[in-house]
Amino acid sequence: MGESVQREWEPEDLIGAWTLLDRDWQMVSNKTGPTRLGFALMLKFYEIEGRFPAYPEEVPPAAVEYMASLVKVSPAAFGKYSWMSRAIKYHRTQIRKAFGTRPPKEADEERWAVWLAAEVCPVETARRRLAAALRQRCRTEHIEPPAEGQIERVVASALRRFEDAFAAGVVTRLGPGACSRLEELLGQDGQLAALKADPGPLGLDTLLAEVGKLNAVRAIGLPGDLFAEASDRIVAAWRARAARMFPSDFSGCAAAVRYTLLAALCWTRQAEITDGLVELLTGLIHRIGARAERRVEKELIGELAGVPGKRGILRRMVTAALDKPDGTVREVVYPVVPAGRRRCGTWRES
Repeated sequence: MGESVQREWEPEDLIGAWTLLDRDWQMVSNKTGPTRLGFALMLKFYEIEGRFPAYPEEVPPAAVEYMASLVKVSPAAFGKYSWMSRAIKYHRTQIRKAFGTRPPKEADEERWAVWLAAEVCPVETARRRLAAALRQRCRTEHIEPPAEGQIERVVASALRRFEDAFAAGVVTRLGPGACSRLEELLGQDGQLAALKADPGPLGLDTLLAEVGKLNAVRAIGLPGDLFAEASDRIVAAWRARAARMFPSDFSGCAAAVRYTLLAALCWTRQAEITDGLVELLTGLIHRIGARAERRVEKELIGELAGVPGKRGILRRMVTAALDKPDGTVREVVYPVVPAGRRRCGTWRES
C-alpha cells in the first residue's frame, strides 16, 4: 500500500522538479561536501514528496547525479551523508521550518481516522486510494504523513469505524422482521448457494427456478430505501464480500455486519435475477417463434409438393427472397405461394 517514489525522470521534468531556487541556495550555501549534497537532496525530496526519504536508496539516482552537478560535489559523496547523526536531525528541523510543517502526532492519527471514516470511506473502498487521500490531507494540513505502517493502521481504523456505523444504519432500516428472515437464509440448506447461483440453461425449468429465487428474495421484505444513501460502489463491495462467504463464515461476523452483508447480497441479486428473467423470457419467446416458423415452413413445403407448376412457384419464391433478403418468410415468401397466400389471408379464388 506504500506510496512509490518516481524512479525514472525525463530531463525536462528532472530540471523542473530538482533545480535549486534562490531560497534553496541560501540554505545550502553554508554547507560543503557530503553534507551539502545530502541536505540539497533532502530539501528537494521533501518538497516533491511531502516527507523525508526513509533511506538513501529512495532518492532517484538521476536526481543524485543532477543535484551533484548543481552543488559541485561528486555524486559518490551522497554515500557518505550520515542518516543517523545529529546533523541530519538538525537538517530536518531546518527544512520543516522552511516549509512550515511538522511531524505527525498521535492525536493526528485519531483525527484522520475519524475524517476518513466520515468523508472518504462512504465513497471509496480501496485501501490504496484511502491511503492516498490521507497523504493529500497531510499536505493540506502541512503535516508530514506518518510512516507506512502507521498509515495502514489509520486506514484500517477508519474502515472499521465506517463499517460499524454503516451496518448499524442498515440494521435500523431493516427492522427485526427482515433481520430474522435474513438469518433464516443461513439455516436453510442450500438456500444461500442457490441464491448466488447463475441461471441454468435456457428452458422452462430454469425460468421457474429463477422465479422461485426472486419470490424468496422478495419475501425477506427489504425496504425500498435500504441503500438509498449509499454509493453503488459501497453496496457492490458488501455484495462481493458476501458472495465469497460460506454460511459458516457469517457466524464469525458481528450481527449488524452479518445482516448488512446478507442484505447487500439479496438487494443486488433481486435486481440481477429480475434482469435475468427478462433475458430468459426473451430467449424462450424467440425459441418458440423459431419453432413455430419452422413448423409452418414444413407444412408449406408439404402442400407445395402437390401443387401444379412447382417450378414456377419455386422460381417466384427464390426471386422474392433475393429481392428482400432481410424480410421474414411470412412477409416475403408466403405472398408468392398459393398455400402461403391462403395462410396470409390474401388469396382469392378466381
